[in-house]
Amino acid sequence: MFERRRPVRRKTSIRKGGDARRPRARPDPSRHERAEPSREVRALLDRFGLRAQKGFGQNFLTDPFVLDAIVEAAALAPTDLVLEVGPGLGVLTRVLAERAERVVAVELDRGLVTALGELLADRPNVEIVEGDALHVDPADLVGNSPYKVVANLPYYITSPLMRHFFEAARRPERLVVMVQREVAERIVAGPGELSLLAVSVQYYGQPSIVGHIPASAFFPVPKVDSAILRVDVRPRPAVDVAPEPFFKVVTAGFAMPRKQLHNALPQKLWMPPGLAEEALRAIGIDPMRRAQTLTLEEWATLTRELQRREIVQ
Repeated sequence: MFERRRPVRRKTSIRKGGDARRPRARPDPSRHERAEPSREVRALLDRFGLRAQKGFGQNFLTDPFVLDAIVEAAALAPTDLVLEVGPGLGVLTRVLAERAERVVAVELDRGLVTALGELLADRPNVEIVEGDALHVDPADLVGNSPYKVVANLPYYITSPLMRHFFEAARRPERLVVMVQREVAERIVAGPGELSLLAVSVQYYGQPSIVGHIPASAFFPVPKVDSAILRVDVRPRPAVDVAPEPFFKVVTAGFAMPRKQLHNALPQKLWMPPGLAEEALRAIGIDPMRRAQTLTLEEWATLTRELQRREIVQ
């Protein structure tokens, strides 16, 4: 368990260069193939005596073409509030601040927080918060305002962080996150290739892959390519079933994804012998199907049936 630390809030800002509202010249996309680790990033890390922390999954974005793609995916308006997770050295934060009314950037690495306080020292619409985004209530940062989330996420935090925002009392309108390409493809998969992560995201929102990012767009260069994933959060879940019983059933089904459902469900949900097969047949689902083949609506129907039979509450 992590000890929940009270977030340290710091007002800060960035330097303006010319007209902040003037459209940026879009760099040549083919430069991805020629990208080299940014000298500026290296120089900034050396300047503040920092290095990329492998334990935090830090890979700093260096490609300006990707910055434009992320901002375009977020579809920012001049009145928007953006919650950025893991601002790193503030490269993306600068661009977000030019397009949005306010940016709250949450950074766990104390060394980077100190660097950001200096690097983003002139823009009053940027606020740096030191803390773990997994242990900070979004409402404490954004109040009652609608907001969008932008983040560059390491693999190990992707699922728990997205779930954290989806289950918050004040959910974002949209998430635009950079994740491993394979993870993004799993999230947008359809029936036949669904995973617990895909069902979890699709229950709360509509995911789509905006674009792919080569490993060369980051420093240090990761071992895999990434993707820009956009999730438009639904005003209400995709199916009319409460989250707790729904995910209890879905988690049970995916606990042993290679097993047929009538064998997988009783491994995690207590039920009399034969009841799983009986319940599945009662709602028109072949008991020999596997978890990855069910649609969200079929999971919802199964949950309601197991609630009716008092297997889940």
